[in-house]
Amino acid sequence: MKPPAAAPPEVDLTFLLSWASHALQTEMTAGLSDLGITPRAHCVLHKAVSGELTQTQIAESLGLDKTTMVVLADKLEKDGLAERIASPTDRRARMIRATQAGLDLLARSNEIVSRIQDDVLGTLPEELRGAFVEALTRLVEGRLSTFAECEQPPRRRSSRI
Repeated sequence: MKPPAAAPPEVDLTFLLSWASHALQTEMTAGLSDLGITPRAHCVLHKAVSGELTQTQIAESLGLDKTTMVVLADKLEKDGLAERIASPTDRRARMIRATQAGLDLLARSNEIVSRIQDDVLGTLPEELRGAFVEALTRLVEGRLSTFAECEQPPRRRSSRI
């Protein structure tokens, strides 16, 4: 006799988070397209403002693989938005620093990102907004801060770099 099948979960958290992420990423991509920058490039520039983080540190903080990070850094450098500088502590490492053109573009892209985020959060009742952001932050900084080891990891949606 077969054991009884487990009841399906009441909420499909994977679907909800995936859909929300994809919808927001798509809206950010559309919103930033007039500036000629992608959401990923925006995030890298944001991290490069201080000029104190290495390419590897920025990639790790954003969950980017090395290849994607190199392509992004190459493009930002080619476009005059960022520059690679030698690390004072490790001659093999390169730090990424936003140029003045990158800082100017970042100011404009920050306005777009803030507007979209405010619009998205504005669809929630005011009393839920802070709790929602806090809950997601706790998940990402806690239980979901690392990726589980698995033989065939799920593919992450690629976006235009």
